[in-house]
Amino acid sequence: MTTPIAQGGCANLLEVETPPWRDRLRAEDELLEQLGERTEQARRRRAQALKEGVREFGSVYALAKHLGRSETAILNAIKKYTTE
Repeated sequence: MTTPIAQGGCANLLEVETPPWRDRLRAEDELLEQLGERTEQARRRRAQALKEGVREFGSVYALAKHLGRSETAILNAIKKYTTE
């Protein structure tokens, strides 16, 4: 499968070979796996930051009020994504 593309402002069109669907699917699966791993890492870092916020504000309630979030959401994030 080829896809016509414009090059810069030129009227000439180049044809770019589109990889087979199997290769595209494999590449997208790999990307989704990488994104999932990075998302998990970000959630863990976020939970750690929330824990530090609780220490700074003195309570989950105070942090939740400051952030405009529910205490339950903060507690659940900390519990789910930290091991301490």
